Amino acid sequence: DITDGLSLFLVGLFKKLALANYLSYYVERIYDQPKAYGAPALILGTVAFAWQIFFDFSGYTDMARGLAKLMGFNLMLNFNNPYLATGLGEFWGRWHISLSSWFRDYLYIPLGGNKEGPAKTYRNLFITFFVSGIWHGAAWTFVLWGLYHGVLLSLYALVGRKWDRLPTPIRRAGTFLLVMLGWVVFRAD
Repeated sequence: DITDGLSLFLVGLFKKLALANYLSYYVERIYDQPKAYGAPALILGTVAFAWQIFFDFSGYTDMARGLAKLMGFNLMLNFNNPYLATGLGEFWGRWHISLSSWFRDYLYIPLGGNKEGPAKTYRNLFITFFVSGIWHGAAWTFVLWGLYHGVLLSLYALVGRKWDRLPTPIRRAGTFLLVMLGWVVFRAD
């Protein structure tokens, strides 16, 4: 437990200090003055933010899990390669798993989940992601980010079978692109 805990803590610390903090220098420059940059820099800044936020959150989680392991506790894996997801539902099953599970178990399912027909399923997705947006902060950008994901998950409920027939690399790239577009809204002033 001590070796595993220390290893996990150090991996998390590396993610946070060496990767997330390093990427933040570039991301902040781009997002603080987006009009000063061309499309390639803006796209790269958004890709960098996607990785910054991943390394930041998963780094903190790994540090917490490592410290818990040192004390004999086993905390759940909280990030499971989310950028390899082939759809947004899968993404949310891999990203910040404890928080996503909480929203699912204590909001989406009590609202009825997907058990009461398509209209109520869409309503439940919108409410869940609207609340998730508010949970992230009292700014319209977070609310819009939550609604964006609610809309995309509702659209997936309509066309999911067609999406699932696409080759895995295309679904992964498409999912990553959709998540990155959401990060633009999440990060923007």
